[in-house]
Amino acid sequence: MEKSVLKKEFSKKDVQRMRNIIVGKTGAATQTLAGWEKKHIDHTEGDVWEEEGRTWTIKNGIKQNLTKLDRIKKLVVMPISCPNCGKHMKITEANKKMYSIHSMCLDCVVEMEGKIKARGGWEEYEKTLVKANVVASLVDFEKAVDAWYKEKDSFVSESGEIESWQGGDKTKMYDEIKAKLEEIKNTDIY
Repeated sequence: MEKSVLKKEFSKKDVQRMRNIIVGKTGAATQTLAGWEKKHIDHTEGDVWEEEGRTWTIKNGIKQNLTKLDRIKKLVVMPISCPNCGKHMKITEANKKMYSIHSMCLDCVVEMEGKIKARGGWEEYEKTLVKANVVASLVDFEKAVDAWYKEKDSFVSESGEIESWQGGDKTKMYDEIKAKLEEIKNTDIY
């Protein structure tokens, strides 16, 4: 018969585990560990706290991470129910548009505008909306002009060659556009 040779020595932990099994203490510890226990704090609905560099809150019983984009999400994402009347907001183009402008459903906007007409303030309300639209369009146009001016005039073609597209001096045109925009800003439209 062949003699069996133990190729691995038992560690102190393994010996202690066998002793615990023989004695009947199968759940007993085999080694002593040192460490710390994280302090647990119970948070309730609406609490806001910082943990590991993040800001947290509890909404509707769910722990949520607060980010810089939460305010933007509220503006962009249409809720299930209208914040004004509480009725279900069906996902239609009209509701999406009215929510993005007025933060309420189409029915509430129609009701609000009816009250404005009844009071006799429709012309002022209409001017305010048109002015806001013009200002937003001018701001968008100015950003587009700035992006165009900063854009480089050379491009890499499909074959990998660098092509330079130069049709003239952009600076003069840019200055003229910016001067015209400043002129518009100084009028009563802005």
